[in-house]
Amino acid sequence: MTELLKKRLFIKTYGCQMNVHDSERMADVLRPLGYALTDRPDHADLVVLNTCHIREKATEKVYSELGRVKVLKAARAEQGSTMIVAVAGCVAQAEGAEIMNRQTAVDLVIGPQSYHRLPELIARAHRSRGERLAADFEAEEKFDLLPMDRRPDGVTAFLTVQEGCDRFCTFCVVPYTRGAEFSRPAAAIEAEARRLVDKGVREITLLGQNVNAYHNDDGGGLAGLIRRLARIPGLARLRYTTSHPADMDEALIAAHGEVEVLMPYLHLPVQSGSDRILKAMNRAHTVDSYRRTIDRVRAARPDIALSCDFIVGFPGETDADFEASMTLIRDVGYASAFSFKYSRRPGTPAAAMAGQVDDAVKSERLAELQALLEAQQRRFNAGQIGRALPVLFEKPGRHSGQIIGRSPYLQAVHCQGSVDLIGRIESVRIFDSAHNSLTGLRTPVVADEPAGEIA
Repeated sequence: MTELLKKRLFIKTYGCQMNVHDSERMADVLRPLGYALTDRPDHADLVVLNTCHIREKATEKVYSELGRVKVLKAARAEQGSTMIVAVAGCVAQAEGAEIMNRQTAVDLVIGPQSYHRLPELIARAHRSRGERLAADFEAEEKFDLLPMDRRPDGVTAFLTVQEGCDRFCTFCVVPYTRGAEFSRPAAAIEAEARRLVDKGVREITLLGQNVNAYHNDDGGGLAGLIRRLARIPGLARLRYTTSHPADMDEALIAAHGEVEVLMPYLHLPVQSGSDRILKAMNRAHTVDSYRRTIDRVRAARPDIALSCDFIVGFPGETDADFEASMTLIRDVGYASAFSFKYSRRPGTPAAAMAGQVDDAVKSERLAELQALLEAQQRRFNAGQIGRALPVLFEKPGRHSGQIIGRSPYLQAVHCQGSVDLIGRIESVRIFDSAHNSLTGLRTPVVADEPAGEIA
């Protein structure tokens, strides 16, 4: 085996599904250079930290990890070998120059639009010369130059269709780190989807920072793209994330009721149940418009499972504002949700707003809100008991003879079965539920009764 084939790559991924997908693509880009993935950073020839600027104390976590990596890099040097350290993702885009100045262990910083240039930059780093900051390339060039031959990890896959955001929510750094909205050509997306299906993928999740803002030359938008992909033989399921309520148009809502392979699951973040806070967030929707959108979606697909994002403790949030969020949750009813305490992001308008909420208050509110959301999730899962759900089996379980799949509502489903079931959709009669999963028995009968709304 040549030296080229012995290189080891360690990637640590922070944050969202888009970052998970980006890490997979970076591995694809680097595979032709001989880099194989390892789960041991101390064994790696190349360490990539794929960062996220959204979560709390993101930058501090990156620098803390870099401190540990610096020790590993020094140890490798003492052994006569080298380690290249790269910082990628949103923190890299936002704070690239500072990262290079503060942490000498970093060899290169690369923004989300420049992953296709990793081979060139790695080669330059090996030669100890050339540019070390690559954060200003067009998204279209990135998509054109990424390797076409993806290696999907299993029977489900993410497929990026849109990047960037033009919404400029006051708490969010995405418009600054990911840039303006850019939509890939539908033909290119379809071609990639067909290749994934040819490699055994049965379910594809379409990704975008604001995925339902997707548009193409034929004016079909995300709904048109979904209908186009739904015609691919062998593609059994489609999902998409993450959406903005203001971009949930009637064509997309109709697709939920008309496209069989589009799963009855919608992640539609509202962030707050207070119009005053939504205005301060620059969300471009109101509580009433959000409620009306939910009503139209449920009219099109009565059994749809709804997921959401909530931020508590946004600057200026009062007890009344928080209670408005709790009221919205009670009224809508969610199958699942993500919730966070507001944290300042340097450079965003909200970071400089008056009325920053005390952290203890944020923690108290978050605990109360999460308790309500978790109760709703348990109720929704318990509502599946007795139903026969079509389950796409994905992988073996932790126990002998166990296999795990996903319901149409994105719940993990455990049952007895062999690995031969992976990639198949089978009916499973649910007899037990937990907070995050269901348990059932395979059955030849598929029930078609709707799940219903959460009381």
